[in-house]
Amino acid sequence: MSFKPNFLLLDYAIRSLMRRFGKSFFIFFILSLLIFVLASVLMIADAIKLELNTTLKALPQITLQRFSAGKQSDVPLDRVEALLDIEGISAVTPRVWGYYYFKPAGVNFSIVGIDAYEEQYSATLSTLTQRFDVKLLEKENGMIIGEGVKKILEENYYTEFFNFITSEGKWQRVRIAGVFHSDLALESNDLIILPKKLVYGIFGMDESKATDIVIKVTNVKEIPTIVQKINERYPDMRAITQDDIRVSYQNIFDYKSGFFLALFSICAFAFFIIIYDKTSGLSSEEKKEIGILKAVGWSSDDILKEKFYESFTLSVSAFLVGIVVSLFYVYALQAPLLRNLFMGYSALKPSFVLPFSVDASMLVLLFLLSVPIYIAATLIPAWRASILDADEVMR
Repeated sequence: MSFKPNFLLLDYAIRSLMRRFGKSFFIFFILSLLIFVLASVLMIADAIKLELNTTLKALPQITLQRFSAGKQSDVPLDRVEALLDIEGISAVTPRVWGYYYFKPAGVNFSIVGIDAYEEQYSATLSTLTQRFDVKLLEKENGMIIGEGVKKILEENYYTEFFNFITSEGKWQRVRIAGVFHSDLALESNDLIILPKKLVYGIFGMDESKATDIVIKVTNVKEIPTIVQKINERYPDMRAITQDDIRVSYQNIFDYKSGFFLALFSICAFAFFIIIYDKTSGLSSEEKKEIGILKAVGWSSDDILKEKFYESFTLSVSAFLVGIVVSLFYVYALQAPLLRNLFMGYSALKPSFVLPFSVDASMLVLLFLLSVPIYIAATLIPAWRASILDADEVMR
């Protein structure tokens, strides 16, 4: 059978679909819906993974936290010099940071303290210290905020300053000195940069201590050895590496994928019900149509070609509509409801924009799992009917 394009057969196939509009539209709608749901979930997962993996590269190589009686506590600054004595460590930076709950918006802001004379542990902070005068921020009680924070503050009528509530229950007015943008949405979305002195005051911390310590090493292959040396010297310190965070991210996605598996099972079940209905045999109307076509001189090849055009037009149209709608839903509307499968319903951080990420192999897989299977399910019963005599088909 030759599959040279025949536009007359294509025209007939489209008209045939229109004659059975109710059934054709139902199959088209179900296929489009299944592809839309599966494509949307996969796109959301890819977008979040891309953002997390990109953010992961910007995180410190080693982060040290101190625990006392199973509870995280502040780290004495006198340990910084002692850690520099460990061979393989090139830089040690104490961090003063924490989460500040903004009740009117119901979100947590990440507050990070910086010092003009310290080496910054991330490229974003290094850029900000070069762009803004940290000494001037200290003098004028100023802060630098991310774009997500700016949006939330403006919604609550904070355009020039913000009033923090300190650990003592007092008001601390801080001027908004600037807004920064970062390619990492998760980093710039909820971040507030303050001079360390202000952060100490807001959180009520002892200025001889830090929240945690970040470490930069000369050779990443030596990280396990360095972590072991740190644990031997300070048993109350817990070292968190980039690999640890990567595993944590993966565990989250493995857990969330259970929801996706249930969703995929429902979609697959509905799809294969359609396939089973198609392969179980043709309707009496379709059999009668094939019998008439054979009676007027159509060959089996012509009938199969017409059925191929019919199934190809319907399934490819459903596939394209499903993909286009899912792209609009995920990246234009930011996937309301479905993104909560991965983000959770109780997120206390400002929402961030899903970065555009489309995996071509995912699109190919969805195409192969839908279009060819539907075409085969249409052609097989049509072939069985087309090889019979016209009068036998119509009986």
